[in-house]
Amino acid sequence: MVDNFVIPLLQIVIVLNATLVGVTYMVLLERKVIAWAQSRLGPMRVGPYGILQPIADVIKLMIKEDITPARADRWVFTAAPIIAVVPAFIVYAVIPFGETAHLFGRTITLYITDINVGLLYIVSVASVGVYGIILAGYSSNSKYPLLASLRASAQLISYEVAVTLTLVSVILMAGSLSMVSIVHAQRDAGFWFAFVQPIAFGIFLVGGLAETNRAPFDLPEAEQELTGGFHTEYSGMRFALFFLAEYANMIVVSSVATTLFLGGWLRPFPNVAALAFLDVIPDWTWFLAKSFVFLYVFIWVRATLPRYRYDQLMRLGWKFLIPLAIVNLVVTGFVKVLAG
Repeated sequence: MVDNFVIPLLQIVIVLNATLVGVTYMVLLERKVIAWAQSRLGPMRVGPYGILQPIADVIKLMIKEDITPARADRWVFTAAPIIAVVPAFIVYAVIPFGETAHLFGRTITLYITDINVGLLYIVSVASVGVYGIILAGYSSNSKYPLLASLRASAQLISYEVAVTLTLVSVILMAGSLSMVSIVHAQRDAGFWFAFVQPIAFGIFLVGGLAETNRAPFDLPEAEQELTGGFHTEYSGMRFALFFLAEYANMIVVSSVATTLFLGGWLRPFPNVAALAFLDVIPDWTWFLAKSFVFLYVFIWVRATLPRYRYDQLMRLGWKFLIPLAIVNLVVTGFVKVLAG
């Protein structure tokens, strides 16, 4: 009863709440980092140095009027943000934040479950989120959200191919689709896959930016062109759900990149005895630190790079990233066969 129901339920509650808190303060971190990049302070009024600003934002969105346009498809208009946010959360079911921990005299795993097709599960579930964007644009009965939803669908298709090909390269290296087994494969090999798959690593990062609609690939929002993109007609909590989905997906991409390319919860160079003193640091701490680096890169890129034109976006995906990913996959396969 305890092992099969109570502990998994407790793990789910902890992961969901940690994600909600993480998303809330990711918004504050982004506002602060972009402010520093632009030589200003960012939010400073609510709480010391503005640390309570996210709470004020949540309260504002909860009490703000939730408007449905008169000619919108009401049921689809309401379901779209839910469809966008739910996949972003259920992906966490197979992401390992660490190996084991001791709680109340029991040894528990620091992941909800480990299935032998965990990576396939992540790709499949994460791809569903774009349907929320498409339906939001369609149901709003407005030209700007409709254009944004078409952009989002084309963008996802374009970059999903390249990202999936890089994942196949990792699968060849690890010999498994299980997220936990991929981390164990890096431990057994003695190196992170980022060192032997730098091209796949770079493609995954660029594809992660595109699939989460982040700058410089935030064409589905593009305030200067589409006023607000697919969520132009949304307000209140339904608007907040789209933001929640975007930042939750950022955390998902960072977590997956950490697991696949940076050894997950493993410390740097886990087989080097001279660094054994680092083992005193809990494994989940390493995972969170690596994921935070990726999240900072997301923000750094937004503060630094201008938005691509749409033709540049599509050209980069189809004419550069996909051929490069295919070549990397073929080379990885040859090396794997020759290494025997």
